Amino acid sequence: MWILVIGREGLEDREGSAVACLHELGCDVQTANLWDRLDTEDLVSNPPAAVLIEAGDEADAGRAALVRVRAVEPLQEVPVLIGVTLSALARLDAGDGFDDFALMPYVPAELYMRIRRIEWSRSEFAQQERIKMGPLCIDLAAHEVTIDGRPRQLTHQEFALLSFLCQNRGRVFSRRQLLERVWGVDYYGSSRTVDIHVRRLRMKLGHSVNNLETVRGVGYKMKEP
Repeated sequence: MWILVIGREGLEDREGSAVACLHELGCDVQTANLWDRLDTEDLVSNPPAAVLIEAGDEADAGRAALVRVRAVEPLQEVPVLIGVTLSALARLDAGDGFDDFALMPYVPAELYMRIRRIEWSRSEFAQQERIKMGPLCIDLAAHEVTIDGRPRQLTHQEFALLSFLCQNRGRVFSRRQLLERVWGVDYYGSSRTVDIHVRRLRMKLGHSVNNLETVRGVGYKMKEP
């Protein structure tokens, strides 16, 4: 994992900077100036795991840097953290588009924790006992679903349907196939049962299941991220 730190010139030499903190924690760090071009071959071919914009007192400069980060296609899904002073924090808005913030001067352990948290929230993985899609995490062994670490209560069949679709991402299943695979071959209920459970999943899980797609005239699929 490597981290891109964007800030004023002299980042590497400034005591207490994010670069110094992250080096202290053993992270691989590269730097860029607040006004540098970010569509370089190195960044495009090997995007960072996270971006930290060290804005300090300059909240507007931090926003401008974020716009340039998001303008580079390979960086559009990379989590971005802004480092600001307490006075600049009041000038930030939740709609600015940052994934998180860190107050300056930094506490190294907190900075690292925040970077790992936003990296985790954007990650996708599937293991034998856990499936993760962005903020959604399904623990198959514990029969639990969380969003950003907060538990969501699902019925047995809602959990089974969600797990099955996530384990078979990219494949389209008809309602009859889902009834057979999730409810079992002995289930003789209406195919509308599937529609009802999909609607409940969307209501309970919101944007975290945006990849759950209705394929008109066929059925449902969980799109690949």
